[in-house]
Amino acid sequence: MATLLYRLARFSFRRRWLVVAVWAVVLGALGLGALTLSGQMSNSVTIPGTESQQAIDHLKERFPQAGVGGATARVAIAAPDGQQLTTGENKAAVERLVGELKTAPKAKAITDPFQTGMVSPHGNVALVQVSYGVQASELTEGDRDAVTATADAAREAGLTVEFGGDALQGMPETGATEGLGVIVAAIVLTVTFGSVVAAGLPLLTALIGVGVGMTGILTVSGFTELNSNTPILALMLGLAVGIDYALFIVSRYRHELGEGHEPEKAAARSVGTAGSAVVFAGLTVIIALVGLTVVGIPFLGQMGVAAAGTVAVAVLIALTLLPAVLGFAARKVLGRKPKSPHGRTNGERWARFVARRRVPVLLAAVAGLVVIAIPALGMQLGLPNDATAAPDSTQRKAYDLVTAGFGPGLNGPLVVVLSDTTTAATTSAADEISRLGDVATVTQPQYNAQRDTAMFTVIPKSGPSSTDTEKLVSDIRGLPVSENAKLSVTGQTALQIDVSEKLAKAMLPYLLLIVGLAFLLLMLVFRSVIVPLKATLGFLGSVAATFGAVVAVFQWGWLDSLLGVKSTAPIMSMLPILLIGVLFGLAMDYQVFLVTRMREEHVHGTEAQQAMVTGFRHGSRVVVAAALIMISVFAGFVLADTTLIQSIGFALAFGVLVDAFVVRMTIVPAVMSLLGSKAWWLPKWLDRVLPNVDVEGEKLTKHLDDGKVLENA
Repeated sequence: MATLLYRLARFSFRRRWLVVAVWAVVLGALGLGALTLSGQMSNSVTIPGTESQQAIDHLKERFPQAGVGGATARVAIAAPDGQQLTTGENKAAVERLVGELKTAPKAKAITDPFQTGMVSPHGNVALVQVSYGVQASELTEGDRDAVTATADAAREAGLTVEFGGDALQGMPETGATEGLGVIVAAIVLTVTFGSVVAAGLPLLTALIGVGVGMTGILTVSGFTELNSNTPILALMLGLAVGIDYALFIVSRYRHELGEGHEPEKAAARSVGTAGSAVVFAGLTVIIALVGLTVVGIPFLGQMGVAAAGTVAVAVLIALTLLPAVLGFAARKVLGRKPKSPHGRTNGERWARFVARRRVPVLLAAVAGLVVIAIPALGMQLGLPNDATAAPDSTQRKAYDLVTAGFGPGLNGPLVVVLSDTTTAATTSAADEISRLGDVATVTQPQYNAQRDTAMFTVIPKSGPSSTDTEKLVSDIRGLPVSENAKLSVTGQTALQIDVSEKLAKAMLPYLLLIVGLAFLLLMLVFRSVIVPLKATLGFLGSVAATFGAVVAVFQWGWLDSLLGVKSTAPIMSMLPILLIGVLFGLAMDYQVFLVTRMREEHVHGTEAQQAMVTGFRHGSRVVVAAALIMISVFAGFVLADTTLIQSIGFALAFGVLVDAFVVRMTIVPAVMSLLGSKAWWLPKWLDRVLPNVDVEGEKLTKHLDDGKVLENA
């Protein structure tokens, strides 16, 4: 492969105008497609096959009048202090508001609180529900603005009006704050290379790669429904790995120039050697992301495939566009006063320190990971709802008003569906449910025209994120039903419980899948059993510590004001499995970048301890820079408006911090020093079976140094 990459890079260098033009056409075509073909993305989270989803599908088929599956807006109305909504001008203002809501675009049904009894016992809070005939993803910002504008007159009359429900959830957006990560990345690159040109190349190619990936995702959204978080994940990863892959190759290019090679040969050599590591590093990320498709969770699969596509684009750009751009830059990537490659660096000093004190350093690092991971034992999973919205948002205010007026359970009503039922069976089931401990209210059943399908609402005493509500759903589903009827529980709360449960069950199989596949890939790269095993165990330590930090910040509220976290809540159900996939790929990047150089020294006959030190000396600077860049890019997303994006950004930033500096820069050299040459042990039978992929470009370098091939090919 190294020979193929060498030829590809030399072609790109020589035909740089053509390569640049091709990428420009690709970016332009996808940009045009994004402008003309992109569709509306969805916030909905569903998993086919769950009981709650099956109940919704059944109601749509047998009881369409129920209007399930459409978006809902919950309008909470409160009277001024000391007043009630049931008398005088306040009641008239509420009735006018209900009339205004009936004019909202796409609204299908609006409840009157005075007719439905949705006025609090004290008469100071009322709840109106707006049901839409379309899903939340089909509502535009204009539709949302129209429904919230109906409150103006009521507010002028002195009432408090707040809005919640999935109809009010807009699409997550990235703002200018995320650009801070790019600025920090530019500073890190400039300090690393000592050259503005060298620093600018990784940023330029990464931004082009992100542009191609994002416009491609937007174009695809016109043909299939995508989750609204899909482009956010692709943006995070595309930007981070795009910069890192280019950084690795540009660093090797500067090294080849320092060895006296002409720019063309230096570019070809750098891609033939460092480019091989980039390919395998990219493959590990792609494997981890595409693996999300096999856990049976459609929206996670979409996010994984889209992000994997963006990473693949980043790899292609690093192998083709980057050497073409290097053709324009030539020797300008060198700083004015390049450091001597033979001087002792901070990386070498650290490696020698770790080698001398490998046992205490190893024990301290492992102990630190264990301590940070302790909060993960108390991790609770859930999905975002109005309770997790920012305290100053109308959704959170509506949630708090309903809780104060009716109790927390009204914010998470459960819908009980009985199919193939009779009136007697339905009445019996409702009576049984009303006697359960956490039930506040059971409404009267509604029947379809054939009276073989019934539904009624159960209001819990506890809130939608409470473990008591989760237990209540399980208890209702476990009740025996007479006369062959089938009982199901659905509604937004039940859907979230089912999704969280499915995600939790999928975590271990997914972890085993990606770890197994990546272990095989790393065994091919390093031709060792111990090194991939060490890499995998180190990753598990990084994940555990990251889970602990996420729980401490987003669930317990530690440092929340410092980090801008506006509300604490159970950890997003999708975060652990998403973090496992993404962080594993990134962790293996550092493993490949750092340890390939150690193996390169080892296969050239260097003694094991010195190979570790020399490899660390060459690789540590790039790994540190790459980690700082990724941390800064991911940390920029902590400043986002939505908790999901905040938590993903924080988790990835902290995970990279721990994996790069504790695992790869501390534990890896300590273990390599402790094991010595045993680290490269591989059974002889396995050595004969495994193909030699030559990721270090050893054969390529030997051929080039001997002048045998390629130079005139």
